[in-house]
Amino acid sequence: MIIDCHGHFTTTPSKVMDFRAKQIEHLNKFGQTYPEAPPEVIDEEIRLAITDGQLKVMNERGIDLTIFSPRAIGMDHQFGNEETNVIWARYCNNLIHRVCQMFPKHFVGVCQLPQVAGAQPGEAMFDELDRCIHELGFIGANLNPDPSGGMWTDPPLTDKDWWYPLYEKFVAHEIPVMVHVSGSCNPHFNAVATHYINGDTTAFVQLMMSDVFKDFPTLKFIIPHGGGAAPYHWGRYRGMALDMNLGDLNDRVMKNIYFDTCVYHQPGIDLLLKVIPSDNVLFASETIGAVRAVNPDTGVHFDNTHAYIKASQVVNDSDKKKIYAHNAIGVYKRLGTHPAVKDR
Repeated sequence: MIIDCHGHFTTTPSKVMDFRAKQIEHLNKFGQTYPEAPPEVIDEEIRLAITDGQLKVMNERGIDLTIFSPRAIGMDHQFGNEETNVIWARYCNNLIHRVCQMFPKHFVGVCQLPQVAGAQPGEAMFDELDRCIHELGFIGANLNPDPSGGMWTDPPLTDKDWWYPLYEKFVAHEIPVMVHVSGSCNPHFNAVATHYINGDTTAFVQLMMSDVFKDFPTLKFIIPHGGGAAPYHWGRYRGMALDMNLGDLNDRVMKNIYFDTCVYHQPGIDLLLKVIPSDNVLFASETIGAVRAVNPDTGVHFDNTHAYIKASQVVNDSDKKKIYAHNAIGVYKRLGTHPAVKDR
């Protein structure tokens, strides 16, 4: 079985993102929440978007189940106020829920949180998280460490007053959290090429230098896109941890941090698998996502991560089984009751 832990609904009908644009335009112009309700998306539109998109690719590449969340760059936390972003998050999460209802053997939901730059996580965010877990049956959440969109104006993930109440909710729900930024407002940072990798690396370093996992020993984070720069610079971070008297890096973080395989070339996957223990790697492709091109050297899509893991000589077949599915089932505690997993 192959479980992709990192999928986004990037193929939503255009009217979905058009609604978000109207929300933000109205808020900026009038200082008020856009009065119209989100547009209806009928079942046939969802069916076409999925069957001609993500499900088609999954079938072509042998992926059985995708852990599915709203479009990452479309979370749009850098814009809007709390009321606007709650409406937007609920709309996007409801679309994910409908995908999971229509294709229950192939998709399981993870939620977008209604984060706002400069607003401490509070009741609005907690309520949407509770709704998604208890009512929609989601198994995890995405957390943006920088809702300002590349400006990094909110406190770091280690701030106890700012983030710890939210961590308490994650632990109470027994869900893992994928650290994932959204769009970039900083002209220095292309969103998917730079800001994403910056976010991954920054979150990893903040967590490794903190006491978060002492305070929340069961809290689990997935760092996407192969962990940003972390695996490539593991010696730097391991050495820094020793210099700071934090102990061995593996002992410090590897019970709580996991890395996905959204790395789009063979040498990158091989390096990830050489540096990071197989128990801490989750299969992912982020398909259909940031990179859609075919590698002209191989004729294989850059984001076909299954091909890289299958071809890798770094890990054995037993480790590959862990990466493909077993680790995800262990990290996502609520995944064990999913029909696609129970039937295996």
